[in-house]
Amino acid sequence: MTQEQPNNPLHGVTLEMILQQLVAHYGWDELGRQIDIRCFNHEPSIASSLKFLRRTPWARERVELLYLYMLRSAMR
Repeated sequence: MTQEQPNNPLHGVTLEMILQQLVAHYGWDELGRQIDIRCFNHEPSIASSLKFLRRTPWARERVELLYLYMLRSAMR
């Protein structure tokens, strides 16, 4: 059973959705400056970034934190 998580902004949001929104908001260049990882700076694509982020927990955490920051900034 899934539990309701009304205070969790990541609940129900896929990594692909997060990445697409970050790219739309920042663009690949700025995203690569914010989070300096190869998949954002060298021939970036959603597919290659997802593959890397799914197997690299520290990078995924940084992407999720940037997404949360983006959401908070938009609410101001």
